This record gives sequence, structure tokens and C-alpha cells, in this order.
Amino acid sequence: MEFLNGDLFAAYLVATVALILMPGPIVTLVIANSLGHGPRTGLATVAGSSLGNALLVIAGALGLSTMLALMADIFEWVRWAGVAYLVYLGVRHWRAALRSASAPQSLPAPRARGVFLQGLVVAVTNPKTILFYIAFFPQFLDTALPVGPQLAAMSVAFVLIAVVIDSGYALLAGRLRGRLLDARRTRVRNGITGTLLIGTGLGLALARRNP
Repeated sequence: MEFLNGDLFAAYLVATVALILMPGPIVTLVIANSLGHGPRTGLATVAGSSLGNALLVIAGALGLSTMLALMADIFEWVRWAGVAYLVYLGVRHWRAALRSASAPQSLPAPRARGVFLQGLVVAVTNPKTILFYIAFFPQFLDTALPVGPQLAAMSVAFVLIAVVIDSGYALLAGRLRGRLLDARRTRVRNGITGTLLIGTGLGLALARRNP
């Protein structure tokens, strides 16, 4: 029994790839962590953000947006904690960048659990994410076919595409890091990483404006 409209699903895949390729808080965080500490750290960030994406996709598919709205206060506290932590990390990298060029400092890599949680927090506390899923998915549903299997296929496809693309960003940024390991470029790398982390934090802080 057919449960997918091939043309609609193909259009959905193209739209999903285009949307995920657009830089946002998750991509920025992945690049910052990969550039600052290597691809393994970036991939740990991807693992956390992918779990967050999966949770939100499942919630949207199951119609749990009302429950998420009731938990808004909890998400708000978590979001602001994430903002503060990301800005703090960014400032640390900038302080390292501003130190003497004769004694450049690479900050120690954070634990995998820490960057996993960073990715998870940024994914699940982005206030526009669940609204995006709720508004985006219906555009590609064929009402003449069962809705459940379509939502399941779209959810799985979304998460897998996000994993592949975000992992690609992590690996590319990790390769770039290899070219920024000498004394002078370490300062540049720390400055870029600090800017990306602070930018991610500020983007998360401002995300609730004009939802």
C-alpha cells in the first residue's frame, strides 16, 4: 500500500536540505566547537542537537505543541542558562586570543557530555523551531493518504538530513582548524571561535523576539 506521495516527498527533501544548509544557531555552534577543539567536539555537538531536533520533530508530529507551550517557563530558564554559558565560553576564547602572540593559548577541549548538552539546549530552546515544524510539515502532506506514515517518514528524513549536513560542517571546520595551529593563527582561531560562540548565545537570547 502506498503511503507517500513521491513528488511531494521529493519536494520536501529538497526544501529540508535547503533550510538546514542555511546557517543558524546550531550550525554556528557546531562550527565554533569544531574550529576551537576539533571535529570530535563538533560531532559531539551534532549528536546533542540531533537529539533535540528529534524530540521536537516527534513532539510536532504527535501534536504535543500544547504540552511544550505549558513547559515554556522551564524552557525559558534553560535557554537563558545556555545563553550565559555560551557567552562565557566565547569570552574565554577571546581572552585567550588577546594574550601575547609569543605565548598563544589553546583552551582545553571541553568534555563530550558538555558539548552534547550545548547542542541539545540550543536545539530544544530555539522558540521558532517547534513552530517551524508545525507550519512546515503540513505543506507536504497528501491528505488522500494516511497521515501517520507520512509524518514518520518526514521526521526520520529531517533528522537524518540534519545529522549529515551538520556533521559535514563539523568535519570541514575541523579540517580548517588544522591550518590554524601555529602561534599567530591560534590567536585568529580563538578570536573566530569566541565570536561564533558569543554570536550563538546572543542569537539564542534574541530568538523570542517576533516569534
